[in-house]
Amino acid sequence: MSLVNSPDDLAARLEKTGYLSDEALATVGFLAMELGRPLLLEGEPGTGKTALAEALAEGLGLPLVRLQCYEGIDASQALYDWDFPRQILHLRAVEAAADGRLDVDEVEGGLFAERFLVARPILRALREAPVVLLIDEVDRADDEFEAFLLEVLSTWQVTIPELGTVAAAVPPVVVLTSNRTREVHDALKRRCLYHWIDHPTLEREVAIVRSRAPEVSAELARQVVELVHEVRGADLVKPPGVAETLDWARALERLGTTTLDVEAAARTLGVAVKYREDADRVRAALDRMLAG
Repeated sequence: MSLVNSPDDLAARLEKTGYLSDEALATVGFLAMELGRPLLLEGEPGTGKTALAEALAEGLGLPLVRLQCYEGIDASQALYDWDFPRQILHLRAVEAAADGRLDVDEVEGGLFAERFLVARPILRALREAPVVLLIDEVDRADDEFEAFLLEVLSTWQVTIPELGTVAAAVPPVVVLTSNRTREVHDALKRRCLYHWIDHPTLEREVAIVRSRAPEVSAELARQVVELVHEVRGADLVKPPGVAETLDWARALERLGTTTLDVEAAARTLGVAVKYREDADRVRAALDRMLAG
């Protein structure tokens, strides 16, 4: 049974959560679900890749299971682990209760029962599907971890030697994100549908602010977005993303700002710009930026 009927249906569901997708993104997202394939999203930080997975979960009414990737992550941190402290307590309790009459094989077998299993995100997603599984910043993981993902994302099952095979009843909706700090391997890309997310156009970003932060006036929302677009063009170490735009607009609204001027922008610059050299560059150019 399909989760959505069409790209337009998906776009409408996302819009209800405050996430405004364009036609291309709604189409590739719809196709990923129809074909049971993961969706790989690449783009600059702050362009809404993670937010899409969150909006998908909310729009589809499914739980969101998130796996944050990082350098050094391995399969056990994504799949499962054994609760060693509980296993040791169990051993001590059995020893005390058995008063020396222990069946060693039986005791050892009991250590790897379900109750001592700690399910990590991928195992949870397979067990609890349908869910939305977000594999965030996969470009931070090592090659070995990508190789592990290849098998899971192809078969939708894993084997736990002590307990057997766990297979998803239905494939989870999988969203992988990459900030392109390194290239994701071709083998993984081949298993996914792909979409590059850019910073939104000015009009779309104004609409996003109005949708996600309706308390911000239309005039202030446009002024903030126009300034953010100027800031992004300033060759910064870390240009502000959509999340920073939203934070900036909300911050100004909370301060009672109705018209964005140099003083208000300079005073709240730290909401959107997080590097000292970036802040110095933007602060020095605020007059020109606000003049348009």
